[in-house]
Amino acid sequence: MAALITACTSSGEDTSVTATSPSPTSGVSLPVTPVTTTLLDPGAEPRSTVTSVRSGDQTVQLSTRSAVTQQIDDQAVQDFSTPELTLPLTATDMDSSDTVNLRVGKATSADQRLTDALAPAEGSAASLTMTDTGAITALTITPSDETQDSARAAIEQALNQAVYRSVSYPDAEIGVGAVWTVEQQVISGVTLNQVTTATLRSRDGDRLTIDLRIDQTPESTTLELPDDAGALAIDSYTMTGTGTLEVDAGKPLPLSGEVTVGGKQQYSDPEGSTVLRQDISDTVRWTTP
Repeated sequence: MAALITACTSSGEDTSVTATSPSPTSGVSLPVTPVTTTLLDPGAEPRSTVTSVRSGDQTVQLSTRSAVTQQIDDQAVQDFSTPELTLPLTATDMDSSDTVNLRVGKATSADQRLTDALAPAEGSAASLTMTDTGAITALTITPSDETQDSARAAIEQALNQAVYRSVSYPDAEIGVGAVWTVEQQVISGVTLNQVTTATLRSRDGDRLTIDLRIDQTPESTTLELPDDAGALAIDSYTMTGTGTLEVDAGKPLPLSGEVTVGGKQQYSDPEGSTVLRQDISDTVRWTTP
């Protein structure tokens, strides 16, 4: 049942990181589910559409961390948390297509062993496919030749986490105070229906400050365990969060901000003889050097 931990995170990522040898370089395409954006309130005048017309280069730092604890019945609590990871990212070649190319800089972690494993990953590439409303539709990661599997997994987890904590814009004119929702499924061991409610706090041209509230609910009442190991009943599931992002419609990545999502879950076997409890929190933070 310990394997359950990699199936129940809130942004579809595998939280396990182990030290391994380098792997041959190959691009990894991570699935990104489509979004549905609904405008609830257009906000105050003046209003105008927000169009993500990207140009020039952009350099930011992405930091992620996940706190995960698990308890089976009355056994000791197990900690499956992952250390904070900081990825310098440079976005380039944004002028002519819907693809944004990313270059990973010198990544660091609160775990020195992971920092050492990440050193050869400097220069790794990634790409985002984005619509003109800012929705991310595809994520591809191409690690450098000497990237270890542990570093590859950590980078994939961080970028995937960031994708599901992003926000797209409504295809309509909006002003300060506008409210819209972005609905999207998060696919992990259990399929989650995620609703992000966005409120436009302020706007100065293409520069926007957006408050976010995220709510996740499981689509099913059961969790299928990996490797055909059976299923667990979802007795209770709460996962909510808030945050604020400062964005520039002319740039693909947030300029600054932080979003934290957390909650508690309880699962049981069909006979009710074993109960598993989880407490999960993950944070995504953006800064511009």
